[in-house]
Amino acid sequence: MIHETAIVASSATIGKNVSIGPWTIIGEDVQIGDNCDIASHVVIKGPTVLGGSNKIYQFSTIGDDTPDLKYKGEPTRLVIGDNNTIREGVTIHRGTVQDEGLTSIGSDNLFMAYAHIGHDCVVGNHIVMTNNAAISGHVHVGDWAILSGFAAVHQYVHLGAHCFVGPAAFIYHDVPAYVTVAGNPAEPRTINREGLKRRGFSTEQISLANKAYKILYRRGLQLSEALNLISDLGNDPIITMFIDSLNSSTRGVIR
Repeated sequence: MIHETAIVASSATIGKNVSIGPWTIIGEDVQIGDNCDIASHVVIKGPTVLGGSNKIYQFSTIGDDTPDLKYKGEPTRLVIGDNNTIREGVTIHRGTVQDEGLTSIGSDNLFMAYAHIGHDCVVGNHIVMTNNAAISGHVHVGDWAILSGFAAVHQYVHLGAHCFVGPAAFIYHDVPAYVTVAGNPAEPRTINREGLKRRGFSTEQISLANKAYKILYRRGLQLSEALNLISDLGNDPIITMFIDSLNSSTRGVIR
């Protein structure tokens, strides 16, 4: 159902069983998948592709131009997957041609009130961004990461899968998989033990994760030395995930 006061551009594509509330604006080149529920006073601009079964709350702005000064109006995109919940006042910007021209968001995420996702970000699946958490341009966020309220992430930072960012933390450097960081500037504190437990990792795997964390952060080793010792822990997926997040670091690992 599309409310009579909503404005939907002629080039927009609306799927089946979509609800669009009062005073919402759906711009040119927007594609909305089936079973989406879009509240009142939402603005969605294109080119944007929105998957199925997404719920967007009032006053969110999705797919607008980035305020980045290098952006000069080039055509760029935003692609969002399925089953995301986008709460009140969330802002998500399209990409820039200086990167891939694309902001990409996966599925089954929760973006709470006033969260911000900047241009060219790559956001995975099952992620929680709590109220007022913000990620700058070009940030990559791995699956199952959690950002607490008012957390702020510097541009180009990579956040590993299953990591946990504490409240009001400021992140300058890359956070490895399943590491908990907190403070301003943020520092590593421990592994996200509770998160790993909730997601079905075994007691043995969590113990391996803890050993890997201690090698990296408790022995005063250089990164290359730590990687060699962590590799000796075996090829369990939890070790592989940790090593991959370290090897893919672009801004330097938080230490």
